[in-house]
Amino acid sequence: MARLVILGAGVSGHTAATFAKKWLGSSHEVVVVTPNSKWNWIPSNIWVGVGQMSKKDVTFELKPVYDKLGIDYRQAKAVSIHPEGSENQASPFVTVEHTSDARKGESEEITYDYLINATGPKLNFGATEGLGPDGGYSYSVCTADHATEAAAVLKEKFDRIKRGEKQKILVGTGHGMCTCQGAAFEYIFNIDTELRRAGIRDMADLQWISNESFLGDFGVGGVHIKRGGYVASSKLFAESLYTEKGINWTTGAHVTKVEEGVAHYEKLDGSTGSIDFDFSMLIPPFAGVGLKAFGKDGQDITDTLFAPNGFLKVDGDYSGKPFEEWDASDWPKNYQNPTYKNIFAVGIAFAPPHPISKPMKSPNGTPIFPTPPRTGMPSGIIGKAVANSIVDMINGAPEPTHETSMAEMGAACIASVGKGMFSGEAVALTVYPVVPDYKKYPGTGRDQNYTMGEIGLAGHWIKHTLHHMFLWKAQLKPGWSLIPE
Repeated sequence: MARLVILGAGVSGHTAATFAKKWLGSSHEVVVVTPNSKWNWIPSNIWVGVGQMSKKDVTFELKPVYDKLGIDYRQAKAVSIHPEGSENQASPFVTVEHTSDARKGESEEITYDYLINATGPKLNFGATEGLGPDGGYSYSVCTADHATEAAAVLKEKFDRIKRGEKQKILVGTGHGMCTCQGAAFEYIFNIDTELRRAGIRDMADLQWISNESFLGDFGVGGVHIKRGGYVASSKLFAESLYTEKGINWTTGAHVTKVEEGVAHYEKLDGSTGSIDFDFSMLIPPFAGVGLKAFGKDGQDITDTLFAPNGFLKVDGDYSGKPFEEWDASDWPKNYQNPTYKNIFAVGIAFAPPHPISKPMKSPNGTPIFPTPPRTGMPSGIIGKAVANSIVDMINGAPEPTHETSMAEMGAACIASVGKGMFSGEAVALTVYPVVPDYKKYPGTGRDQNYTMGEIGLAGHWIKHTLHHMFLWKAQLKPGWSLIPE
């Protein structure tokens, strides 16, 4: 009997675990290790953050779901990987620290035949002084709890406006190396919608700040979208939308420090400035969760397994070649570690070979550019493909059988601009491929027949439907495996 251990139960890890167990059945073990007792549909946290949904609308308990399928669930935090075993343990294993009330702080070694690192990111608020809700001066929608807290504070600001006090609201990224601009994009436009719905938009100053060199970069170097028979850049699309909604923007900015009521920043041109605010929601940069790795003799081999940013190395090109030499083929296809062939990484946990957006620095040497997004649809697709490969390897295949490069993968993104069954809006965007391939698609790097975008009520209906579909799928309700990633 083989044992597959999966570290993390986000979109990618949960997808890998549920499909692997469905395909393996009772003949083999699937163990999921995650410090959280609840699963969170993160794309809907932005609605929690404006009070349109509650935490219970976007989360559910994991254990009953895993019990239903026969998955061994351990509520614990992964601490270290021992891919060669140890002097006392012949099999490879992971060391975990339990986080449940019943076993809190208890350490355990879990052996494995195959391992998937799906730990996702560390929300690295500490990278910017004063950033974040825990001891800082900004809020977040990265978790359901963060979003709930943000909604409560935002409501208090709305109440102040209703009493005649103007408020300044700042939303965006809180560091020069952030990813996930899309979540901040959705949040600022949902705040705009709620202000208009309350009839108080004229009393609020909405400000956007981002490490993107231009509006609409989104960490993928921007896109050219087909719309109404014409091809337009995402820069033009985004600037038009921000202008229409009366939202001012600062781009190419690295937030250097957040103090009470003020965010300081440095720009790509080397200039510095600050923005006053009464409420701020700033996305933090992501880093690996801090897993360590040790050889059989106890020697630290973390650098062998992980890139400097803490994400796990897979079959990508990590040579660090110049931007001009980047190629679509640099991106991993099977997400297998090159040194330890029974270790894989999925979703945010795998180390990207390089950014998608052009790397830039200020004259002071400060890097200011988005890091690659690996969330949502790509995470689910990668998780399922890796699970498929491992199942085949358990059943005798000598190497991974399924490939899914982000340079050969399309993705759909539905970005909410405001919730409401008859008044809501969302940007519906398809991109193919996610990582541009300028050799195959000269000029834009993407196939314009499959890279399209529209904004409107229909997009909101799609996003609202997807919310319910993916919660249904994640809870393994009837027909769950038929719902695409």
